[in-house]
Amino acid sequence: MKVDRHGQAKILSQTEIQLLFSEGFQTERDRALFAVALFSACRINEACTLLTQDIYDTKHRVRPYLLIRKANTKGQLDTRTIPIIEDLRSILATYQPVAGDVYLFPGRFNAGHINPDSAARILRKASQRVGIEGASTHSFRRTALTQMSNAGIPLRVIAAYSGHRDLSQLSAYLEVRDEQILGAAATLSMLSPIVGQVGKVQYSDIPISLGKEQMERP
Repeated sequence: MKVDRHGQAKILSQTEIQLLFSEGFQTERDRALFAVALFSACRINEACTLLTQDIYDTKHRVRPYLLIRKANTKGQLDTRTIPIIEDLRSILATYQPVAGDVYLFPGRFNAGHINPDSAARILRKASQRVGIEGASTHSFRRTALTQMSNAGIPLRVIAAYSGHRDLSQLSAYLEVRDEQILGAAATLSMLSPIVGQVGKVQYSDIPISLGKEQMERP
């Protein structure tokens, strides 16, 4: 978790995400900006530099995919197309009437695009409003990629979504929960030399809501 801008960006819970979008962010622009960051798992600079035509067609309808242009990606590696799921489509459709003409998220006085530092300030203020500590603009990317990993999406698929070419770099983004460690250990019970079903626990048998206190209980 980040403290005073040091450390890794916090992984956000669903409750924290709901708080940010319902009470933390104050404008449709801010909700749309961070919804893009969350649902596309993009870097904040990639979200800030999106063109309006990367999201809406000539009839002002939300496209099936958003386009993250090669020139705006880290290292300028590849252009990515990200499916726009219904949750994001709804937010973008609401935002469309006030979207910028050239840039989706225009800067002050409609000059260029919003600066990533400005986006960071918006998030800090929103987090303070709802009492969230340790979040940064990178939290949305880390949260999205960790969610995909927890859902069992293969790393190569996640890498295509996130724009990572190095799977080891992608792995550093992903958070490992305590119950996942316990689940990994439980799979070893299948190797037990004890005859019968004693200790034969499958990973799927581990409750998702299992807390640290339960794990430490003798």
